[in-house]
Amino acid sequence: MTDAATTPHLDPPHKAVIMARGLGTRMRRAAEGVELAGDQAAAAAAGVKAMITLNGRPFLDHVISTLADVGYHEFCLVIGPEHQMIRDYYDDLTTTRVSIDYAVQQEPLGTADAALAAESFAGGDRVLLVNSDNFYPGAAVARLAEAPASATLGFSKRSMLAESNIDPGRIAAFALLRADADHRLTGIIEKPAPEVVAAAGDDALVSMNCFLLTPRIFQACRSIDRSARGEFEIVDAVRWMVDAGERFDVVPVDAGVLDMSNRGDIASVEAALGDQQALL
Repeated sequence: MTDAATTPHLDPPHKAVIMARGLGTRMRRAAEGVELAGDQAAAAAAGVKAMITLNGRPFLDHVISTLADVGYHEFCLVIGPEHQMIRDYYDDLTTTRVSIDYAVQQEPLGTADAALAAESFAGGDRVLLVNSDNFYPGAAVARLAEAPASATLGFSKRSMLAESNIDPGRIAAFALLRADADHRLTGIIEKPAPEVVAAAGDDALVSMNCFLLTPRIFQACRSIDRSARGEFEIVDAVRWMVDAGERFDVVPVDAGVLDMSNRGDIASVEAALGDQQALL
């Protein structure tokens, strides 16, 4: 068991794993009042949310660029065998700030299985693990590097309501993080009941799947069972680490996250990004 008080401070992280294996079921559906054309329509029809074009560049370019701004320069995209659209784009792209690799998750068996697919990419380093359909503020992500081992961002509910493009009803259903007085993770409440959400108030810390993980995560991913929905969940792997005595910090941030889940999100994300340039 690891003693949290003696956990050594590891090297600053520079590797990021982006989970892009999702089937994009919601993105495939038509949305009332939303008409897409060209590249946007093709990516949406394929369910490849990360490749929705915004201001002339795929959404994923903006995600990668912002992470590169705060020190991440090696990227692994976890994709499915069918995601040739992603491979074709990045194989043809000339980059100056980042390197891009792939890990193939053969079947959609959950987020922990997606993380496990990137084990060889991670090697002995800590890795940032994020969703491909979320845009995380760089200043918030940068704070994870202050953690001595594993950590996750906890987004204040107040800021999520004010600064994200996500419907309040969906935010109320997101997992909540619990931490002790030293900001160590003590629990993750998935699909919290309304009374739990109400009791937590606007200071509640919302999980948006933004994790900095030590290599112990891969042992955890191999050790957990399938969830009730038949998948291997990264949340269960994180719980396994905490139960095993691994130090896991919660970094509270007052910021929102942009979400690219369905066609109705495209215009709001594009507006929020404004004229931001994606530099890879």
